[in-house]
Amino acid sequence: MALSVASTGQAAETTGSVASLRWFVFALFFIFGGITSLNDVLIPKLKELFTLSYHEAMLVQSAFFAAYFIVSLPAAMIVQRMGYMRTASIGLLTMMAGCLLFVPASGAGQFGLFLGALFVLGAGITIVQVVANPLISMLGAPRTAHSRLTFAQAFNSLGTTIFPPVGSILILGSLATVDPSTLSGGALAAFRAEETRTIVHTYLGLAAALLVIAGVVWMGRNRLREHQAQDNILQAFGLLKRPRFAFGTLGIFLYVGAEVAIGSLIVNYLVQSDVMGLGAEDAGKHLIFYWGGALVGRFIGAALMRFIAPARMLVAVTFGAILLILISANTTGIVSGWSLLAIGLMNAIMFPTIFSLASEGLGERAAEGSGIICMAIVGGAIVPLLTGKAADVTSLRFALIVPAVCYALIAAFAYYCRRNPTELGLAEPGDALPPVEA
Repeated sequence: MALSVASTGQAAETTGSVASLRWFVFALFFIFGGITSLNDVLIPKLKELFTLSYHEAMLVQSAFFAAYFIVSLPAAMIVQRMGYMRTASIGLLTMMAGCLLFVPASGAGQFGLFLGALFVLGAGITIVQVVANPLISMLGAPRTAHSRLTFAQAFNSLGTTIFPPVGSILILGSLATVDPSTLSGGALAAFRAEETRTIVHTYLGLAAALLVIAGVVWMGRNRLREHQAQDNILQAFGLLKRPRFAFGTLGIFLYVGAEVAIGSLIVNYLVQSDVMGLGAEDAGKHLIFYWGGALVGRFIGAALMRFIAPARMLVAVTFGAILLILISANTTGIVSGWSLLAIGLMNAIMFPTIFSLASEGLGERAAEGSGIICMAIVGGAIVPLLTGKAADVTSLRFALIVPAVCYALIAAFAYYCRRNPTELGLAEPGDALPPVEA
């Protein structure tokens, strides 16, 4: 598949158009980041209402992130046939449908239906993300692609910083005072329907907002002129023959898995008496520091990577994350709690840096590469499950070894990139139309 944004032969009609399109993509990062982070608030709520183990509660993330594995490549095919803007509209409408499915899930009081709604919501976010990642890389100079994608990810972090505390007030603020394990039959179903009403109201509000945004995007669907070639999308898997791309795809799998696993456990971790002993709502509000650290770190990282090699930065932050996990697992009180929250700062540059390092040299095959890499976000479905199982068998503290191993393997990828550099923006023969200068 060959896709390029048309202007000066390649990207947008004017430099002003390029700038405005960047802000459009930044808004997409904000939206799907914020909605994704609400899963961290849903987990303790659903865990309580359906009396789930940690392993079972992590199915929330599995249902959501499984969509990345299933939908990413079809999403790349939609981009190939319909273009970036139209595909973004489709993704936003799919997200809206997922939000609306929370209504029947709540009415039935069935955990499985909530998982289905989350899968559809995740499918919509997958489509939007397959659009956003390569598009922001194309809208600017090749030499600043790392910095630009990191800056875009900062808007993702802005969403993940704002949504959880608001969600904690709306959803966790109404944690039940009745133990659901004492109920059965119709009484239990009615109780769950009543207690999940706050979830429904939250996601109905999101559905209304998504409908408006999808309409705006659709009206601007012709702002880009895109050169499209109808190649076989399955050829995208051939990119995995490139060691750097394949290793980077694994890195995305590990990073998303580690970040989601830690974020999913923070509320339950902080309520422990030997950590910070907080109530569920207060612990949920502390998610702002985990995701806010990623927000601050991405703005800092976007500036630093104009002067420091991205692979070198990636090595530093992965070792920082491992150190903080070790501190949290081996201390108590506020030191244990805040060292876990501080991992968000270390996570800040990981996704955009791994993505751009893996994608160097893809040229016109950037959208294909994005589809494959986004499939690897399924790590958010698998690693949290393993972490939850480890927590059930041992403890929340010991379970942190799972994300620690993930960070160690990401450090190995960063070291590989340092030892095997490639010229940024230089595609292999047959691949090249470089991103536009702006």
